[in-house]
Amino acid sequence: MKNKLFTLSAMLLMAGTISAQTADAAGADSGIGLTGVLIAVNAVLLLFVIFLLGSLSAAIQKLRAANQGKEQISWWEKFAALKSEKTEAELILDEDFDGISELDNPTPPWYNFIFYITIGVAFLYLLNYHVLKIGKLQTEEYTIAVDESKVSVDAYLKKTGNLVDENNVVQLTDTKAIADAGVIFKEKCAVCHLADGGGMVGPNLTDKYWIHGGDVKSIFKTIKYGVPAKGMISWQNTFSGKQIQALASYVRSLQGTTPAKAKEPQGDLFTEAGTVAPGDSIIIAKDTTSRK
Repeated sequence: MKNKLFTLSAMLLMAGTISAQTADAAGADSGIGLTGVLIAVNAVLLLFVIFLLGSLSAAIQKLRAANQGKEQISWWEKFAALKSEKTEAELILDEDFDGISELDNPTPPWYNFIFYITIGVAFLYLLNYHVLKIGKLQTEEYTIAVDESKVSVDAYLKKTGNLVDENNVVQLTDTKAIADAGVIFKEKCAVCHLADGGGMVGPNLTDKYWIHGGDVKSIFKTIKYGVPAKGMISWQNTFSGKQIQALASYVRSLQGTTPAKAKEPQGDLFTEAGTVAPGDSIIIAKDTTSRK
């Protein structure tokens, strides 16, 4: 029986090799994939044959043991503690209670095997993370992940233009960028400030009086976060940092222009030095919807 199984496995391997060679000769495009499939099938068949040989060998040993009047226990039965080499009578302890006896069964080998594996894993963990320090501990992994995320976020913000904020914004001098911002202003801001910036619901953007500051950083901040108390929404989720910078620069460019219908001044007089001139502040109390 063994010879037949070995012969069958050898024939299967030979057939797989010949089929793989035929597939390679037939075409390189499909031959590689077919060869891999045939090798996998042959490996499964070989494992199946080995399993059959092991089962056959165990059966033969059991038959021999039965002929000799002794029960043969396989290694798997020993490992899984399915059967004991001792008889039940040999395992009974001397002590009993109400006719109930206790068997002296040792811990199953598979359980000890798992315990030994945990010891080995713990030793490898200690060696890897604390002695050789090849692996990274959780704190170090967290720090690295945070740094990598920060790099990714900075790269994304730089790509999309959102790296510009109220702390580092500067006045733009690019005429094209300011002209593009003027188109956005007429589409989004003119409804409150008019297309020429003269002011309607919102304040006049062409004079020297400002409620929330007239420098580029203050204007950027006002556009970005809005003034919810006076009805101006935040535009930070609509425009990128570069777009808000261009809008703030465009608003600054409206200074000194002459709108068709200029609204009365509101707020404090703003100088180029960024300070409010003392004694020159004007507050129009009747207009509570100002958003400048």
